[in-house]
Amino acid sequence: MMSLLDGVNWPSDIKKLKIDELYKLSEEIRNFLIQNVSKTGGHLASNLGVVELTIALHRVFDMPVDKIVWDVGHQSYVHKIITGRKNKFNTLRKYGGLSGFPKPKESPYDVFAAGHSSTSISAALGMAKARDLKNENYNVVAVIGDGALTGGLALEGLNEAGISHTKIIVVLNDNEMSISQNVGSIAAYLSKIRTDPAYLTFKDELEMILKKIPAVGNNLYKGAERLKESLKYLVVQGMLFEELGFTYFGPIDGHDIQKVSEVLERAKHKKGPVLVHVVTKKGKGYCFAEESPDIFHGVGPFEIETGENIVSGKTTYSNIFGEEIVKAAEKNKNIVAITAAMPDGTGLKDFEKKYPSRFFDVGIAEQHAVTFAAGLAANGLKPVFAVYSTFLQRAYDQIIHDVCLQDLPVLFAIDRSGIVGEDGETHQGVFDIAYLRSIPNITILSPKDIFEFKDMLKWCFEYERPAAIRYPRGGDLDVKFPCYDNIIKGKWEILKEGEDIAILAVGRMVQFSYGVLNRLKNSNNINAALINCRFIKPIDVVLLDKIFEKYKIIFTVEDGLLAGGFGSAVLEYACEKNYKGKIVRIGFPDEFIPHGNSSILYKKYGLDTDGIYEKILMNI
Repeated sequence: MMSLLDGVNWPSDIKKLKIDELYKLSEEIRNFLIQNVSKTGGHLASNLGVVELTIALHRVFDMPVDKIVWDVGHQSYVHKIITGRKNKFNTLRKYGGLSGFPKPKESPYDVFAAGHSSTSISAALGMAKARDLKNENYNVVAVIGDGALTGGLALEGLNEAGISHTKIIVVLNDNEMSISQNVGSIAAYLSKIRTDPAYLTFKDELEMILKKIPAVGNNLYKGAERLKESLKYLVVQGMLFEELGFTYFGPIDGHDIQKVSEVLERAKHKKGPVLVHVVTKKGKGYCFAEESPDIFHGVGPFEIETGENIVSGKTTYSNIFGEEIVKAAEKNKNIVAITAAMPDGTGLKDFEKKYPSRFFDVGIAEQHAVTFAAGLAANGLKPVFAVYSTFLQRAYDQIIHDVCLQDLPVLFAIDRSGIVGEDGETHQGVFDIAYLRSIPNITILSPKDIFEFKDMLKWCFEYERPAAIRYPRGGDLDVKFPCYDNIIKGKWEILKEGEDIAILAVGRMVQFSYGVLNRLKNSNNINAALINCRFIKPIDVVLLDKIFEKYKIIFTVEDGLLAGGFGSAVLEYACEKNYKGKIVRIGFPDEFIPHGNSSILYKKYGLDTDGIYEKILMNI
């Protein structure tokens, strides 16, 4: 027997279904998501929560003529299923397959690429303004989560949209979560609206009464509307969105397709900016995701019956960071920890439990997190901001102006540096070396393995100037190193002496490069030196001078972009010293790195052991 989902391939198919069929379709889509994401991994809980909302959006609006801009984009799976990509879902987040985020190159229904939060309102407003300037006629809808409203960019977009009088619809998907539980005054404000039954009942009843008043004249109608507005302010204080210039509808049950559709229809015919506030449950329909929406926000392949991760547990850099900062905080009362809505992902959950007064979750607000850290440091504390590489990009000005310019002892614990894999272009941590290296006063470190990582952290916790320690997602390769030198600022570590060439490697690339040494010796009689360039800034100029004297060919290996990266630092110094030998840089080219399994991507870009070996042979 054919399911309803079998017959739904495009939004036009949604419009043909009756309301009871749409609810049946919702359950089929949930089962489809659970079945597929359990195999591929991905963002499960957020998508389970927006099934009915997405159906209602495609029922009311005419995509792709009308535009939906998804904030962050990790809740766009349902949108993809009903816009012609259902049959490709087994390729989700795989190399060459469907992206886990909206991607205009993938479909005309994806109108704006997203991967970082709080962008949708600004982007949608820009589209709406362009529509008006071109005298076109269609709707522009921004779908944003309540967690993303803590991002300054979202508030800047709301501020501009509210005074613009531009026709734009903002759908606020309120599930009380971003990745972890939402924090801050905006979350508290939304909770107040969400849970105020007096206003909800009053608003609906008053609207019914007003509709029954005979059309005696325009003044009576306007007076009734003014009465409605005045009474609303008596019942609920601080109508933030209406004060900003939006017509506000809500809150409404985001799982009630009929109600959401009715409100969206009303919003569609309103002039000026409109905000529709829907309340949804993250993880709806799958018990494990409902109970632990933070764990099932982004998940690897899992057993549906138990919710257990299929991949066996492995010691990760995030785990080690969490353990070491707790140990350090026991000895140093000045250490405080900061996260931008990711206490679990960054390994800070135990710190939060043990030192709640010294733990700060600022929400999705990386810029604020950095300047907040600067304020803490300026007043004598040792703040540690644990953040993914891709998200620290958002606070570049604050790193320069508020931390490094003032030479404040803030430690940036940069998780997910290098390749992160399946999340793709928007999340690959390949820019951090380039965007940090040019900043005065900052020290940048990268450990060759987890054991060195522990020593580096201890050093960084005591360091009284700006520092960044970058480390990869997951754990180590199966590599055992012969030595572990003490951490001394700006000093590299010689892992193997050599006679023919020198390999200067950074971070995880030291592990891949170590596997090259015996192959070079046994198959090609090349005796290579391997240097662990644990300090990316400052570079070890004393050791580099010796390397320049001894070797005619030098290879640099890094898991970042070549443009402005570690190899560039070596080239710059070589130019200053008038080095006459050959320097070959191995890293990522000047392009955005696609999504896919990390080992596939390392191989594609020649950054696994085989690739490094081949590039060395090609350049000797």
